[in-house]
Amino acid sequence: MSQLKPFKAYRPKPQLAGQVAAVPYDVVNTDEARALAAGNPHSFLHVGRPEIDLPASTDIHADEVYAQGVKALKRLIAEGTLLHEDQPCLYVYQQRMGDHVQAGLVGLCSVKEYEDGQIKRHEYTRKDKEDDRTRHVTEQGANAEPVFLAYRAVPYIDSLVDKIRATEPLYDVTTPDGIGHTVWRIDHETHIYTLNHLFDAIPALYIADGHHRTAAAIRYGQARRAAAQDPTGDESFESFMAVVFPHDQLKIMDYNRVVKDLNGLTPEAFLAKVGEKFTVAPAGDRSPKAPTSFGMFLEGTWYTLTAKPGSFPAGDPVRSLDVSILQENLLAPVLGIQDPRTDTRIDFVGGIRGMDELERRVANGYKVAFSMFPTSLEQLMDVADAGQIMPPKSTWFEPKLRSGLLVRLYED
Repeated sequence: MSQLKPFKAYRPKPQLAGQVAAVPYDVVNTDEARALAAGNPHSFLHVGRPEIDLPASTDIHADEVYAQGVKALKRLIAEGTLLHEDQPCLYVYQQRMGDHVQAGLVGLCSVKEYEDGQIKRHEYTRKDKEDDRTRHVTEQGANAEPVFLAYRAVPYIDSLVDKIRATEPLYDVTTPDGIGHTVWRIDHETHIYTLNHLFDAIPALYIADGHHRTAAAIRYGQARRAAAQDPTGDESFESFMAVVFPHDQLKIMDYNRVVKDLNGLTPEAFLAKVGEKFTVAPAGDRSPKAPTSFGMFLEGTWYTLTAKPGSFPAGDPVRSLDVSILQENLLAPVLGIQDPRTDTRIDFVGGIRGMDELERRVANGYKVAFSMFPTSLEQLMDVADAGQIMPPKSTWFEPKLRSGLLVRLYED
């Protein structure tokens, strides 16, 4: 079963929703966040990246940064920028990027279900990032930004969500990147009961994006539980806010690679070694069109690489991923990149930046670029169901959730 509980959200005044809505904390650095929030006191970046309101020399993990985040959240509430619902609700959150539309449900998911393996991860987290977000959650007493979860689509849930989307929304804003964000409130008791019941039958949820936000909420809940007197399991800290999307609506983009050198090889020797595990041909397109094939930009020329039969174990949910095939058959043995998490010779470029960005990076200091075929949601879920972890930088989800449209305080 999967919990999806209503909650009493804090949300923007409708006329301020576009000014409040902000990119997630982890897709911008401090300077970018400061620029995006400049002249806009309503931006939720004042909560998610509070160092932007402190001197530029401030350590982002300094005590005053976390205190500033608390101050910013309280200010948005006290000034009336964020309103408080008078009853627990669920919400529909729809995003539109060009022709692509995805609509998820916003509610509270269960800490215990994560502990029991019913909310499944596919990435490792970094302790320093976990520590940072856990402190934000603890000091703000809030799920300031939602976790991005997926579930195997259920047609009846889709039909109910479609009925709600046919009504008047709370918000319908387009952010500067051209993405449409629309929110509907579900306050009808029958609809809430029906969705609760339908999610009871869903065996698992999958973390699509937001592993560190999830870990922070879990650590906060566990700490509060340990300190509680006779906990019942129904306390507010036993849940966290998430947007839960049907898997067949989500869009994973390619997550491409650029490498600074050829590991001492000439271009000719490099191509010869690549040809041992891949069929190499001039490219008709810069982006691969099928799994187990790759684009490669070298010396001003695009090539198509196709993994040769037997070069990877097709039945292994992790090693059959394109990112694993490239790592095990080329990046490690040919280019000497054994650990892509720590090797400074490799960098990763989200597909939202396009193929021109790969060419630009090669023109400005990198030697070779690889374009990837996107990982599928089915592959992600297969890895998670097997209890395994995907290689780093396997998925790039677009569009990104906007922060500040719905906020959950634990006190409620």
